Amino acid sequence: MATMQKLRAYRGPALFSHGFRPFFLFGAIYAGAMVPLWLAVFAGDVRLPTAFAPRDWHVHEMLFGYVGAVIAGFLLTAVPNWTGRLPIQGVPLATLFATWFAGRLATMLSGFIGWQLALAIDAAFLLLLAAAAAREIVAGRKWNNLKVVGIISLLAVANIAFHIEAHLEGVAEYSSRAGVALVVTLVCVIGGRIVPSFTRNWLARREPGRLPVPFGRFDAIAMVSGVCAMIAWSMNPSGPLVAGALGIAGALHVARLGRWAGYRTASDRIVLILHVAYAFVPVGFFLTALSSVDLVAPGAGIHAWTGGAVGSMTIAVMTRASLGHTGQALSASVGTQVVYASVVMSALARVCAALDPAYSIPLLMIAGVAWAGAFLGFALAYAPLLCSTRKF
Repeated sequence: MATMQKLRAYRGPALFSHGFRPFFLFGAIYAGAMVPLWLAVFAGDVRLPTAFAPRDWHVHEMLFGYVGAVIAGFLLTAVPNWTGRLPIQGVPLATLFATWFAGRLATMLSGFIGWQLALAIDAAFLLLLAAAAAREIVAGRKWNNLKVVGIISLLAVANIAFHIEAHLEGVAEYSSRAGVALVVTLVCVIGGRIVPSFTRNWLARREPGRLPVPFGRFDAIAMVSGVCAMIAWSMNPSGPLVAGALGIAGALHVARLGRWAGYRTASDRIVLILHVAYAFVPVGFFLTALSSVDLVAPGAGIHAWTGGAVGSMTIAVMTRASLGHTGQALSASVGTQVVYASVVMSALARVCAALDPAYSIPLLMIAGVAWAGAFLGFALAYAPLLCSTRKF
């Protein structure tokens, strides 16, 4: 009761009352604006004042900029539910958000301010986020949730390594693959918790039938297999052994997804999108396995993971959490369904652009427009909810 009274006593801006509000809104705006800017850079029409190679800037800002914001929004909202403690809000939350924003500016302007200063500013955000989440989880004695903090801490290390490798080698190959592996692992960890849970909750309210299988030994085997395969790929992305490990992991994740009864959720798009998003995980494993033996371009699997699994899952989480934590019904409006369709279309077009170079330019344009439409569409549709405490 005292906790609820303290929560209601907050009188600051609504935007900084819960972590999902600023990070989901501005993370989506950043993601929606960044990809068209990247396409202009790719076409040679724009030159950025960054110390990174253009491709590395794009990769870095997707992995550590946009994804970092969504992780923060999710974690800062989930941790109070896990621990029963007050959410981080007000000045501490605004400070954390300002640190994220400063990192985006520092990375963009690293050609002017120097890579060392850019590294220091950019690295602060994930380190502070991991420390804040760890403090709350330890105080709440929810030790099992520390594994998420562990992944975020590794992502912070990968971010630091990215800056250093890009400076020393000119491009960040190893650390970019490590970053992809970590965010895919996070999708598997969090997806493995929320996809079957939300599916079970929805199906249990309807006609009897098959329900998702609870987390068990098979899920652990699939997770370990995927992590080991991605570690091997991060160290050396070529060779039949790596391809075999990735293929096995992909098959196990197909089976894992099949245990969650996703085919029964077709009538509820806000649940269905979770299954669609997770389906890109095994697709990414299979395509990356093929690229390891030079049968397809490496970008196909990487973008199935990043644009598909990460892009779709983050959109799914942002829409659901924004609705649920602002007192709205958990149903996908027409606008939300358009957002879902756009992010999936973007991922498919980007994967196809890597698979068929003859049509890569028009497919890249389709992917970029659809991606921008998905994330800017989310920002436009959900900004009233995220910036106000009024019930709509």
